[in-house]
Amino acid sequence: MTALLPDNYWTTVVAVVPVATLYACIVDYRERRVPNWLNAAILAAGLGVQAVYFGWSGVGTAMFGALVGFGMLILPWTFHGMGAGDVKLMAAIGAWFGPWLTLWGGLVGMLIGGVIAVAMILLRGSVAQSKANLGVLAVKFSSNGTAFSEFGSTKSFGTSTMLLPYGIPLTIGSLLVLFAKYAGWTVLL
Repeated sequence: MTALLPDNYWTTVVAVVPVATLYACIVDYRERRVPNWLNAAILAAGLGVQAVYFGWSGVGTAMFGALVGFGMLILPWTFHGMGAGDVKLMAAIGAWFGPWLTLWGGLVGMLIGGVIAVAMILLRGSVAQSKANLGVLAVKFSSNGTAFSEFGSTKSFGTSTMLLPYGIPLTIGSLLVLFAKYAGWTVLL
């Protein structure tokens, strides 16, 4: 091991991933996008650190984790339900976490995103508008012609809805799973 890195891989992950992903959340909140350079840097660092600690098997684990993170969110992106930066952020997190923790981090993040979305609807008093938007989504998914189109996309709702920068709940879910792993909680991890 190099003198620059701790002996424990997960100590390095806990030192780097929260800082990098929280910065991504700040940018996502301000700009409603996660820049490619930031996702690429997080991904490349994950691949590199995995390689330093575990050699080629670490690179394989990082690539499989990135694939899981990407695969979890690519379908919502193809339906124009989220931005590509969120998909790439989850892939970048996956390079650090490996496939299993990435799966759990993404699932917890999606659950948190749902809770935040409901809270935003209730706090904003936009239940009626949200019901109308759900009707638009039902029409969107009723045909292949509209399912993959901009019709009913997050952008098409414009000011009728408040968009949730989805990198935030994905990061919260991932960090919860990371800290559970680091604390030694082995239930499901």
